[in-house]
Amino acid sequence: MKRRPSEYQYRKVAFSRTVDRDDAREQLTDAAEYGRWELARTQVSVDGKRTVWLRRKIIRMQRTA
Repeated sequence: MKRRPSEYQYRKVAFSRTVDRDDAREQLTDAAEYGRWELARTQVSVDGKRTVWLRRKIIRMQRTA
């Protein structure tokens, strides 16, 4: 079975240090629930900025006729 080069679509979301943790969690929960995104990676900078990478599986349609 051949593996496709990119099976996932990625989205980068950045939160400044002024964004409350509960507000960030609410935005990420909405993205997961309604957009079918899942958490791929998180990074917290020294200045307090939070960067989150989300991913979702690419669904490829196959022609049937």
